[in-house]
Amino acid sequence: MKIQINTDNNINGSTTLANYADATIRDVLERFSERITRVEIHLSDENSDNKSGIDDKRCLLEVRLASHKPLVSTHQAATIEQALDGAAKKMVHTLDSTIGRLDKYD
Repeated sequence: MKIQINTDNNINGSTTLANYADATIRDVLERFSERITRVEIHLSDENSDNKSGIDDKRCLLEVRLASHKPLVSTHQAATIEQALDGAAKKMVHTLDSTIGRLDKYD
């Protein structure tokens, strides 16, 4: 499972953030790892660096399963870490549903 992290101009893509994102995704999506080929994490600050507000950090996760179209989940929160955690939890539900349907017809 390859993980790629993308940030907008307002998010500092530090090594600490990259390590946190990588560890979180690998931990949360571990049971699906044999079916996932790639995960793209898109982190952004919706209000830019000039403003702060509630739930202005956004995480979009794009997960690619082998021989299947990409699956997407998003979450907005007060911090990047909370946004990533929320999007990852939503993705688990999406993967459970999608893989369950795929396995049902195999």
